[in-house]
Amino acid sequence: MKTLRALSLIAAVSFAAAPVFAQRQEPLPAELEGVGIEEHLGENVPLDASFTDETGRQVTLAEYFESGRPVILNLGYFSCPMLCGLVTNGMMEGMEGLTWTPGDRFEVLTLSIDPLESHTLAKLKKQNYIKEFGRPEAATGWHFLTGTEAQIKRVTESVGFQYAWNDDRKEYAHAAALFVLTPEGKISRYLYGIEYSPKDLRLALLEASEGKMGSAFDRILLYCFHYDSAKGRYAPAAMNMMRGGGLLTILVLGGSILVMKRRGSHRADPAA
Repeated sequence: MKTLRALSLIAAVSFAAAPVFAQRQEPLPAELEGVGIEEHLGENVPLDASFTDETGRQVTLAEYFESGRPVILNLGYFSCPMLCGLVTNGMMEGMEGLTWTPGDRFEVLTLSIDPLESHTLAKLKKQNYIKEFGRPEAATGWHFLTGTEAQIKRVTESVGFQYAWNDDRKEYAHAAALFVLTPEGKISRYLYGIEYSPKDLRLALLEASEGKMGSAFDRILLYCFHYDSAKGRYAPAAMNMMRGGGLLTILVLGGSILVMKRRGSHRADPAA
């Protein structure tokens, strides 16, 4: 179990180095060879890929984009002993901090990478997560899918999610990340790790929707923050904040001058 935990943590950390594995000099552990994430920002996921949802119904990815909402893609497998649960729990905890709920402003797809898993297991996992999430209405927007190896590979390859089956341990080795997709099915953002702050989720969803799903204040937030790929999270955009602060200062000064002029003219008017 200690070894398994260590491997899971290694896989969780490997997300940060995934785009630069080729630049590393030291060899990777044998368990992690061929495992990582290669970013394909701006590319499309295969919307015609077909799966089975938790009810046993045959579906295509396109069905989850018909609403015009951005989509969070969560890859793993339901019988995973550790890392997948950490990723999904981290996503759920991040969503708990949002006023938005799956099915309201965005969709969530939790897709098993194990072709042997059934929709019955997917249904059980969904019931458990929806109950723990505490928002029954999320069931309409959080979907649990299973499929054949060929269809699974189409999706994982499209987002650059590289994983491998370890026959000795009878488990998959994989990295930890969420994939945020636009309403058109394009890859908008990769969020790495096992913890996802509400701010990062909110900004990633806003970014994927090009600000359309948020309020005016949300669009201001999107302007003031940018994604820091080195840290794997959204950070203040100093230049934009300085510009915004300068514009606000000009508006305040202009408003003050206008008020002063009006007061001056009011006092100068003897008829007033």
